Amino acid sequence: MTTITAGRAAAATAPGPGTRPVPVGRVYRFELVKLLAQWRTRGLLLACWIAPGLFTAAVAQQGTLPSDTLFGRWMHATGWAGPLVVLGFAGSWALPLLTSVVAGDVFAAEDRLGTWRHLLVTVRSPRRIFAAKALAAVTVIGLLVAGLAVSGTVGGLAAVGDRPLVGVDGHLLSASDAAGSVLLAWVCALAPTLALAALGLLGSVLLGRSPMGLLVPALAAVAMQLAQVLPLPVALRLALPGYAFVSWNGLFAAPARTGELLVAVTVGLLWAAAATAAAYRLFVRRDFTTGSEDGVGRRTLSHGVLPLAALLALTTGAIAAATPSTGSGITQEKVQREVATVFAHLYRLQTEQLHRPAVTEADLRATADCRRGDGQVDPEGPGNDWRCVVTWHLPGTDAPGTAVYQLDVASDGRLMADGDGPKEVNGYFLVHTPTGDAPNPLWQFDGQVGLLASPTGTTDSTKG
Repeated sequence: MTTITAGRAAAATAPGPGTRPVPVGRVYRFELVKLLAQWRTRGLLLACWIAPGLFTAAVAQQGTLPSDTLFGRWMHATGWAGPLVVLGFAGSWALPLLTSVVAGDVFAAEDRLGTWRHLLVTVRSPRRIFAAKALAAVTVIGLLVAGLAVSGTVGGLAAVGDRPLVGVDGHLLSASDAAGSVLLAWVCALAPTLALAALGLLGSVLLGRSPMGLLVPALAAVAMQLAQVLPLPVALRLALPGYAFVSWNGLFAAPARTGELLVAVTVGLLWAAAATAAAYRLFVRRDFTTGSEDGVGRRTLSHGVLPLAALLALTTGAIAAATPSTGSGITQEKVQREVATVFAHLYRLQTEQLHRPAVTEADLRATADCRRGDGQVDPEGPGNDWRCVVTWHLPGTDAPGTAVYQLDVASDGRLMADGDGPKEVNGYFLVHTPTGDAPNPLWQFDGQVGLLASPTGTTDSTKG
């Protein structure tokens, strides 16, 4: 019976005498037209190319800003903050949902409609069908990502203008530098997006007509977000395929912190390749002569879960061996260095606002003394009980200046500092300038602690 079934499958897919399989290009165009003809795909394209622009333009006109989002507090200052806020939201919610709808259903739809036999008779090659469907799904996802990026950028620039952007470490990026970094950040976000799309392809092949295939990328994204909140070891955190949705912020520091980003992009591409290969192997081995063969069973574990679990273990071990970082990667020294660096950059910005004599970071010699829980807790790891006292010196004065900040340090290294006085420095959200009141850059600010360490013990943020 097994021999007969295998013979039928081979006869259904093998080209007859004098016939050739349809070229991949023709099948790809056919699959792309099928995807674009769906009303939900058209609706998603329309939303991605319009909604972010309307959002960034609307927020820029409001009195309140999404300050809990990285770069959200600068949406009134420059149009380049808008696409970065959109990128932060897209990495958490939009892109996982988009990949679920597109890649998570590209194979399952044929199972529900019962059209596999017709497609195989026409194309006469399961391999070419898989390649065409995967390429069509990636093309549509690329159009959706491009829409999010372009729309958010156009909306921000139209509402606020092409102005310099304050980086994640407080230094000022020129408009041209900000444009290049924004573009590169969106390009880097393609790696985890492709990983989610590949998981969608795998789920669609494995689960067949079951709607659970649609949920695979979304559930994977939610699991990775929950994992990023936990105090995971650095190696395991970076081995998750979605970390590039977080580590792109290193592009907006001086010098750029590319260590974590390069690792995250590489991991994302490895996951994309592994999941796609697993989906391809399952698809070309499938028996299309029976309607009940739609992919569930032991193959889910042996061909879906185990290879990806092995990849996670291998990448975690490789990252752990390549860097001496241990634990959470958040130490007292790193926090103090980051707070002092951001404060010095923003102090210069406040000095320009108030039309005071110009100073440099070298002149200020800013330092920070940071502790947790009033010194009762070990000063390392994430938490909202960090407290820092920043000290700086002005040229021509003997007495140093001091300012207090309450810190909330997240597991991924992002820190949010809230000024706690003195009032004339960081205790109020406005400063009185010669041209009127303006937002105080030292009142609240964000920073990013580098989790990786070089072999010499210096953090990645200090390289270059």
